[in-house]
Amino acid sequence: MAHLSYVNVFAKDVVALSGFYQQVFGFAEIESIRSPIFRGLDTGKSSLGFNALEAYELLQLADFADTRGVKFLLNIDVYSQADVDRMVPVALAAGATLVKAPYETYYHWYQAVLLDPEGNVFRINFMMH
Repeated sequence: MAHLSYVNVFAKDVVALSGFYQQVFGFAEIESIRSPIFRGLDTGKSSLGFNALEAYELLQLADFADTRGVKFLLNIDVYSQADVDRMVPVALAAGATLVKAPYETYYHWYQAVLLDPEGNVFRINFMMH
C-alpha cells in the first residue's frame, strides 16, 4: 500500500519557515537532506519539506509557479484539547496569524485555523472521538 512520505511547501525563506514549524511544534530537522534550497522536518509519521522558489524551475514547474491564493492546508494533530489551546499562543508568538480561534467542529474535532509567517494555512487539531 502507498503512504504519504512528505508534504513539501514552496517557501520564500526555507530556513525561516522551517524554523517556524520547528519552534511551534518541536519537529526535528532531517539534517542529512539539507541543501541551500531545501529543509526537511521529521513530523513523526511523515515529513514536512520546504523548497525554495528556485525549485519551481528545477522541477520544471515554472509555468505553474503562481503562488496567489490558498493551495493546500497543513493539518497538525496534537494529543489533547489543552494542547490546541496551549499551542495557539506559541504559534502567534512565532509569527502566525489566527484565522479562527479554537472551536469544536461538527465532526468532533477541536481545532484552530492559522496562517504561518508566509501566509500558508495550517490547523492545529485534536480528534475528540
